[in-house]
Amino acid sequence: MQQERGQMSESLLLGGLLAMAGGFFDAYTYLSRGGVFANAQTGNIVLFGLKLAEGEWQRALTYLLPIMAFAFGVVAAELVKRRGKRKKKSDAGLHWRQVIVIAEILLLVVVTFLPQQMNMVVNTVISFVCAMQVETFRKVRGSAFATTMCTGNLRSGTEQLMIWHHTGEKNAARKARHYYSIILFFILGAALGARLTNMLGERALLLTCAPLLAVFALMFREEEAHIYG
Repeated sequence: MQQERGQMSESLLLGGLLAMAGGFFDAYTYLSRGGVFANAQTGNIVLFGLKLAEGEWQRALTYLLPIMAFAFGVVAAELVKRRGKRKKKSDAGLHWRQVIVIAEILLLVVVTFLPQQMNMVVNTVISFVCAMQVETFRKVRGSAFATTMCTGNLRSGTEQLMIWHHTGEKNAARKARHYYSIILFFILGAALGARLTNMLGERALLLTCAPLLAVFALMFREEEAHIYG
């Protein structure tokens, strides 16, 4: 057995918590905010094209705005990252990733209380939040991954599984477990999101603040130790 230390921001625990929030977001916006995906911009792009083909211009706009917000969310995260790396820490003594997480929480709290008539705004803001998250947390134990979508994780996990199958390489098996673990956390978040949205309606979004607050708190520890063998 070996022990290895790594950045807390790349820990499996953090990745799992963020993936739970990501799954919750998609279930919530799809079920409660007009059938729009918060994370799956590929789905939104397809639906945008369909509505354009059908001549439903206003409905097409409900898919276009989240797509644009996702792009702006990536830009916003990069700007915070560059500023944070220049200053190392913010004036409050927080890591730039913690600043992103706090911004996510504040935005989510605000849009939770917006009525159904403002679903377009809610979906746009949540897509912006998802983009900031996926741009900020991009690795689990050194491997690239996403916390708000599963296609890339599924591809990478299956690739590592095949490498392990053909070579017996333990590192590939470990990476495959990490990818599939993140996918399972995402599924768990989606299931919880569906159940709690059906129970609580729009207010269910507030519950995504719990895993995000846990992420914020965990990042006060700069490193995590994990054992493998």
